[in-house]
Amino acid sequence: MEKHIILLNGSSSAGKSTLAKALQALIENKRNERYEIVSIDDFLKMTSEDVIYEDDVFEISGPLCEKVMQVFNANQGVIIDHVITSERIFNQLEENVSHNRLWMIRVTCPLEIIQKREQERKDRCLGSAETSYTYLYPREGYDLTVDTHFMTISECANRIFDKIL
Repeated sequence: MEKHIILLNGSSSAGKSTLAKALQALIENKRNERYEIVSIDDFLKMTSEDVIYEDDVFEISGPLCEKVMQVFNANQGVIIDHVITSERIFNQLEENVSHNRLWMIRVTCPLEIIQKREQERKDRCLGSAETSYTYLYPREGYDLTVDTHFMTISECANRIFDKIL
């Protein structure tokens, strides 16, 4: 079966990591295929004291893209859990996967819910969720948008699965 590169792009605390795990399990259950999750969190260590800037994300974006292609070239599907906040970060990803179809999924929910989740997490610098919500890039052009507040994680995963697989 054809393997895919699936980008889950959304602000911090939008539910991307939880959704990535649910989608990974759904694909394994329904198609008996293993998709690896490549997450920004694997490359950028964040704490409640650290402010993360766009330059920080751009710096780790290259190694993240290399990991995505390493996994994909080993004939394995990839779910990318990312927070893209600028055109240059998006372009870097697009250039690295340019010979392959990139399924773009926007993961969103209302700002007040994102802020509440961020406060409950206690592992991010307060305000980073709102900043990434404000500067999320791109704003349009997604294959699908899922809202993790108005839909359950399972419903979101199923919508992605139905659209792509």
